[in-house]
Amino acid sequence: MSERIMPWKDIVSYSEEHGLLAKQIYVVFSDPVNGIGPVLDSLDPHVEYQRKLERDGIMFAAGPFASEDLQEWKGDGMFVYRADSLEAATALAEADPMHISGARTFRVRQWLLNEGTFSVQLFYSGGKPKIV
Repeated sequence: MSERIMPWKDIVSYSEEHGLLAKQIYVVFSDPVNGIGPVLDSLDPHVEYQRKLERDGIMFAAGPFASEDLQEWKGDGMFVYRADSLEAATALAEADPMHISGARTFRVRQWLLNEGTFSVQLFYSGGKPKIV
């Protein structure tokens, strides 16, 4: 018995036809190559690069993963880019100082953002915006 598949274009069409967001974005999974030491050595230029992508409207979200026991960070993380293609997203990941240095390796996957919610609460009297 052969395994059923669903072409990507079909899930995109299904999402659009059913009133889902159907926003195609790119997720980068970034994993340390030789432990956390090299990751820490590249952390400042990496964060600077991430902030530039954020200011340029490319970075949708990014951050580190906790270890399975929630006790430490082992140097891995995930980024979500707004890009026009897999090739463009891959080029953005390749330009990350963390990956240029060889501290981490990465893989990029296209992701269809369909469901969820996003709210921002803004206090006029001196508070920072709160994401809820």
